Amino acid sequence: MHTKEEKLKAIGRLLDIMDDLRKGCPWDRKQTFDSLRHLTIEEVYELSDAIIDKDYDRIKEELGDILLHIVFYSKLGEEINQFDIADVANHISDKLIKRHPHIYGDVKVADEEEVKRNWEALKMKEGKKSVLEGVPRSLPAMIKAMRMQEKAAGVGFDWNNPEEVKKKVTEEWEELDEAVKSGDKKKMEEELGDVLFSLINYARFLKINPETALERINKKFKKRFEYIEEQAEKSGTHIKNLSLEQMDNWWNEHKKNTKE
Repeated sequence: MHTKEEKLKAIGRLLDIMDDLRKGCPWDRKQTFDSLRHLTIEEVYELSDAIIDKDYDRIKEELGDILLHIVFYSKLGEEINQFDIADVANHISDKLIKRHPHIYGDVKVADEEEVKRNWEALKMKEGKKSVLEGVPRSLPAMIKAMRMQEKAAGVGFDWNNPEEVKKKVTEEWEELDEAVKSGDKKKMEEELGDVLFSLINYARFLKINPETALERINKKFKKRFEYIEEQAEKSGTHIKNLSLEQMDNWWNEHKKNTKE
């Protein structure tokens, strides 16, 4: 691993490159906060994929892409005399020190949960009107639900144990079943939302990230389905011409061979 001096030198090198690109590259000169926004979101999702795959080379690469975006936004801020990379780094450093009084002050904490509660309490003291205020509106619904539940739990609005949440999941499922029997589409949508929200809550109590769990299943489904397509092609036919039984056989064959 590198020394602190080497790390600082590497960051300085990146800052110098950013200066060069803004001066000399037509594409880089053209970029704005708005034009970079969707690219940044894409890079974060690529990092998420790499983390799920535990591909450390890709994690390193994707972190570099995100770091570039941080440096890029900071350069744009500097050009309009709003902020620069030092302001960005100092702001997060100040925030971390302020929100960790158990490290940089004399506050005592018993465990991780108490740290979370203190964090939310400190945010409220900073002028936030709601503990949910920091949850971005544009987050995907599943992640947003999980973050809202975590923040509400941080101020004591939570279930006592997993069994209570499991009971709630069953209750919501029964209500969905009743809505399905009624044929009321609006009610079905509402009750399905309640089921999903409760399942996310249950996952939180099991200390499982539901987004990660679902994405792992997505990847597993993709591999198995693509295996069926490959086997169909090898047999000289198309997947749409296969019977469900044939598809199930190849599905189970891949499952057995990969032990997934």
